[in-house]
Amino acid sequence: MNAARSSPTPSPALSDDLCARLQDGLLEQGFTTTGVRDLLGAGAHAALTRGEPEAAARATREAGGLGSLVRLFLLGDTEPAPPLPEIDALVAGGLLARTPDGVRAAMDLRPYGEDDPDDPAGEALWYVLSDLDTPAARQDRDHVTGVGGASLTLASSLVRTPVRDTLDLGTGCGVQALHASRFSGRVTATDVAPRALATARATLALSGVHTVDLVEGPWLAPVADRRFDAIVSNPPFVPGPARVEYVYRDSGQAGDAALAGLLHDLPARLRPGGRAQLLGSWLHVRGEDWPDRVRAWIPEGCDAWIVQREVTDPALHVGTWQRDAGLDLSAPATRAQAAAWLDWLEDERVEAVGFGFLLLRTVPDGRAPEIVVEDLPGELADPLNAEMAGWLDRVDWLRDHATDEALLGARLTLSPNATLERYAVAGDEGWSDAGAAVVLADGPQWRHEVDEPAAALLAGCSGALPLEELFALLSYAHDRPVDALVQAALPAVREFVRHGVLLPAGTAR
Repeated sequence: MNAARSSPTPSPALSDDLCARLQDGLLEQGFTTTGVRDLLGAGAHAALTRGEPEAAARATREAGGLGSLVRLFLLGDTEPAPPLPEIDALVAGGLLARTPDGVRAAMDLRPYGEDDPDDPAGEALWYVLSDLDTPAARQDRDHVTGVGGASLTLASSLVRTPVRDTLDLGTGCGVQALHASRFSGRVTATDVAPRALATARATLALSGVHTVDLVEGPWLAPVADRRFDAIVSNPPFVPGPARVEYVYRDSGQAGDAALAGLLHDLPARLRPGGRAQLLGSWLHVRGEDWPDRVRAWIPEGCDAWIVQREVTDPALHVGTWQRDAGLDLSAPATRAQAAAWLDWLEDERVEAVGFGFLLLRTVPDGRAPEIVVEDLPGELADPLNAEMAGWLDRVDWLRDHATDEALLGARLTLSPNATLERYAVAGDEGWSDAGAAVVLADGPQWRHEVDEPAAALLAGCSGALPLEELFALLSYAHDRPVDALVQAALPAVREFVRHGVLLPAGTAR
């Protein structure tokens, strides 16, 4: 089997003072997310995102210092004299490497940001340091990944309700700690890999973020005596045999056992009402129902929302992560590794591998927890952070209206983003109505099939009347017993509220 190399590259050693001067120099040249996009233009920027550098190189020809930095850090070119302070110190610290023609980037450094909620026209200006994303570099055991799809996915789902302190478990290059610093008074970031912590330290210093404490150690061991208001984690979640080929992805435990164990341990590190958000993967095992499998991992006393976003077959799962490691899939050693991995999956009766979000919240004693496991396939038009926060609020509301009597006395409004779609099927006599569905136009775009009474009920939810009065009107209009309507519809009403199709009167989606 392929064996990942021990890291031949020393950890970055950039002092806080040097990082501050480097940040000033980068900002002075306009090396920001906005500055780079404006320089390259939409076409060249999109090409660079696809891994096609030539259009971006052409756009930098007459761009002076900013063009030099784009070529150095984003295109991997050698630059004879980039506009950077203390180049010798940056070489000694591991950011740059000397060549006969000048210097090149020894690590990946790129601008990064998110919209500033306090300034709609602005954004947070950060810089993320990570290892170079080359096939050779990715094969290092201690490789520190940069801003990838998984980290962006998790960051876009984080609930932004302000908290006192947050734990970033397995911080890597520090991306989640940056985001957590926006809503948390203090952040503690841990990692088992000293190289990752050194990289995160430089990321935070380059970004001017000074509210993060970095602690070395595995899993929750470094914070065994502490509790937090929020925990965020992009843990090693790749199911496979018990091994650690690459620290950033392999847990050292077989299959999805590490995720199950982490979920079991998280509540002890949360304060009452504290939340945890993470990404994870779980096995679809022959003869088992995957929602029941994951639901069984949730400890007592926790709300949980598990959202499955993707399902891959074993061959695609193995091939995806071999490509991620930069391996030559046709090489004999890589094929042998794939064979062993597929054999393990077959022996464990694994039919597929799921991937998605997990949201947990500790519930005060005496209150019934809510555990929901569901699929959310397809593209997301909007980030999930607002939906995650809304789900927690709506679950609290449903808990306060747990009895049928309480729910029937409530006033609800239809989301302004809800639309009713009717569809037909072709038959021998032309088109005939086949059904209807209510669909949300933003967020996760939940879709619910509805019959005529349900569609009428939703249309009547304007907040003016309690549900019990709406059911009385429906009973008269559809000539059906009111008790039968209530019994059939209340479970759907709860689901409509949970998904934000129906909202408690006076709230906004």
